[in-house]
Amino acid sequence: MPQAEDEAWMRKAIEIARSKGSDPSTSPLGCVIVLDGKIIAGERNQTEELPDATAHAEMMAIRRGCEGTGEMELRGATLYSTLQPCGMCTMALIWSKVGRVVYGAGRDDVHAMYFEAKHVDTLAFIADAYRDDIMIEGGCLREKCAALYYPPDADLPLEEQANL
Repeated sequence: MPQAEDEAWMRKAIEIARSKGSDPSTSPLGCVIVLDGKIIAGERNQTEELPDATAHAEMMAIRRGCEGTGEMELRGATLYSTLQPCGMCTMALIWSKVGRVVYGAGRDDVHAMYFEAKHVDTLAFIADAYRDDIMIEGGCLREKCAALYYPPDADLPLEEQANL
């Protein structure tokens, strides 16, 4: 897909991430799923609002996308996320058969609090998955996406850090 198209969809994901504010402590993560040139789902993190630890933007978008299509699989769809998906979301992407994942900021672009493991890179999950037809591309509008989150060197009190 042309870079301009990827960037346009990522801008929509950024807009969704900011839809309820852009305080980095709330993990303003946005996600859209595109199928046949149309958005079939667009969601943000909703863990606090629901409250539901699994209500990450990608998980919510996969749910909405499947509901909207009436299918459990999203073959041929591209998921755009402002942040590299975590392990839970990565496994959901594998199970839902999303064909392509494009993310903005990677784990090295943001504070460690946004990831559940220090030494496990979720992209390795994809390499080791039973599927070899899923494509992952990172760095789309990297700086704009990274600006949504605390930077890697942010000095944050432990009680304000998720996952640590």
